[in-house]
Amino acid sequence: MKLYPIEAGNFKLDGGAMFGVVPKTIWNKTNPADENNLIDIAARCLLIEDGNRLILIDTGMGNKQSEKFFGYYSLWGTHSLDKSLAKYGFHRDDITDVFMTHLHFDHCGGSVNWNKERTGYEVAFKNAKYWTNEDHWEWATIPNPREKASFLQENIIPMQESGHLNFIRKSGSDFIEKSELGFGIYLVNGHTEKMMVPYIQYQEKTICFPADLLPTAGHVPIPYVMGYDTRPLLTMPEKSKFLLDAAEKNHYLFLEHDAHNEIITVEKTEKGVRIKEIFTCTDILI
Repeated sequence: MKLYPIEAGNFKLDGGAMFGVVPKTIWNKTNPADENNLIDIAARCLLIEDGNRLILIDTGMGNKQSEKFFGYYSLWGTHSLDKSLAKYGFHRDDITDVFMTHLHFDHCGGSVNWNKERTGYEVAFKNAKYWTNEDHWEWATIPNPREKASFLQENIIPMQESGHLNFIRKSGSDFIEKSELGFGIYLVNGHTEKMMVPYIQYQEKTICFPADLLPTAGHVPIPYVMGYDTRPLLTMPEKSKFLLDAAEKNHYLFLEHDAHNEIITVEKTEKGVRIKEIFTCTDILI
């Protein structure tokens, strides 16, 4: 098995929304804001090469939305999903599986393209199976008013209409020991219904992909919860369980949205779980 970081692009989000009730005087120390109160955000996906399978975890925003839409997110940098795949010798047609932690637009927008010649939406990875879970699919396709702006139908419905959509098999608990893709999954509900956190065994290490359970290194303290979470009081015990386990077992946490810190480990301290070490993807994966 080999793991590759796939940088799908960078954007900015409101720092206050990213840290909820935490005051700016505190979060600005770890995630400094610009003059518009925006902080740097990454869309760092993960590619797993395992035998004949090439599994991509999340796909970023994609590029099919309007200029007005992207204007809200202050895109910056030169990263793109295709350039990042090419860096490691791959093309999107090589992908066999697309695993989506959840269906918010910044995590799955790159899964579907707009085809100008055919004037329609089509899956961006034509040879891949697309994976979510049935409970989250129902949540996303009949969205509540709060999340409706994040669940864009053009990002979601074409997966089903194309015949590429697959559901991860349910488990009797919040942890699936081994999914159809070969890795474990922790199911959490604080950010959105049944978001999936992969646990990947790699070179005697456990690499966790916490997605929006832990978007940046600055979110390690338990009360530092995003304003975007639908159930913040549930996020806290879910995050606590995740981080205590990571500290005890020395898991490596792959940060999807942190533009400046790629992988961290954590440890227990008198103040709670805190960052132990910070690594680049090159240190751990390649």
